[in-house]
Amino acid sequence: MKLGIAGTGKVVAQFLPVIAELPEIQVTAINSTPKSVDKAIAFQKQYGIDQVYSDYNQFLMKADIDTVYVAVINNLHFPFAKEALLHGKHVICEKPFTMSQKELIELERLSIDYDLVLAEAVTGQFVENYGKIRELLPLIGDIKLIECNFSKYSSKYDAFTAGNILPAFDIKNGGGALMDLNSSNIHFVVGLIGRPKKVAYYPNIENGIDTSGVLIMDYGYAKAVCMASKDSTGKNGATIQGTKGTIRVNSATNRVTSFDIWTNDGYTDHFELNTYDHKMGAEFEIFANWIDHGDTTFAEEHLAQSLTVMEVLDMAIADSDLKEDPLWEPKLTF
Repeated sequence: MKLGIAGTGKVVAQFLPVIAELPEIQVTAINSTPKSVDKAIAFQKQYGIDQVYSDYNQFLMKADIDTVYVAVINNLHFPFAKEALLHGKHVICEKPFTMSQKELIELERLSIDYDLVLAEAVTGQFVENYGKIRELLPLIGDIKLIECNFSKYSSKYDAFTAGNILPAFDIKNGGGALMDLNSSNIHFVVGLIGRPKKVAYYPNIENGIDTSGVLIMDYGYAKAVCMASKDSTGKNGATIQGTKGTIRVNSATNRVTSFDIWTNDGYTDHFELNTYDHKMGAEFEIFANWIDHGDTTFAEEHLAQSLTVMEVLDMAIADSDLKEDPLWEPKLTF
């Protein structure tokens, strides 16, 4: 995979050291805004990136890349991913994939038309522990309750309360607890038991944005409660309760670093199976395999799951007071 990165933010700084351990991935170009080009040049020097661009069109047309990693602010995911697909590039996009399911459906159609891989970078979905949970799920019987908590006091929250509105707390930029942290929880649940019948979202809203909130997903036979917070810290993890046992995840759903299982007949076990120390390692190893070897079955399944997650997010916003905010259409400036 010859990878080009769109963005120079915090997630890119976390990502580059991980990719250095994956020889199958070459980071050959990085694109930034003109005002952030110094950061891109610093990354270039530190990680041996061949090309730096500050014009996205030039990046897509001239860079020696076959795949674009979209790591810009949330509201620009859709236009950046769309342009990359139209230029014949595979796309790996940070979560949340888009601002609505409608946008993701459009991207899906383009990926099919151009025969390209389109994937959402949701770290917890690709680690070995999560795969093992899916394998062991029948041991705990019929699923009745799932509870997820992903809460951490944001480093930007104090600035937000002081009136400095950064993208993480700006509704126009796709900020807030639902779209950021709770999307990982939703993926965790949907990846296990699929699409819910009903969704309700109860956000704590400050200055028009959900700084924390509780999402309830109703499956009829089971209920899932997904909590996320950027205004307080909690005990992160997830619990899956079934008629024959319980699985407890001992970290936030974006990592799934370990889990325990115990069943009514006395079976207990503890699992720590993840190959990579960093949460991003497993997903990009899998993405490279999809793209380099044409292993698209899992890619298609994962995209279908992302479409369901975007539908849940749409339903949650429609159910909450967040829907009263004026609609805002992102504009991409090259």
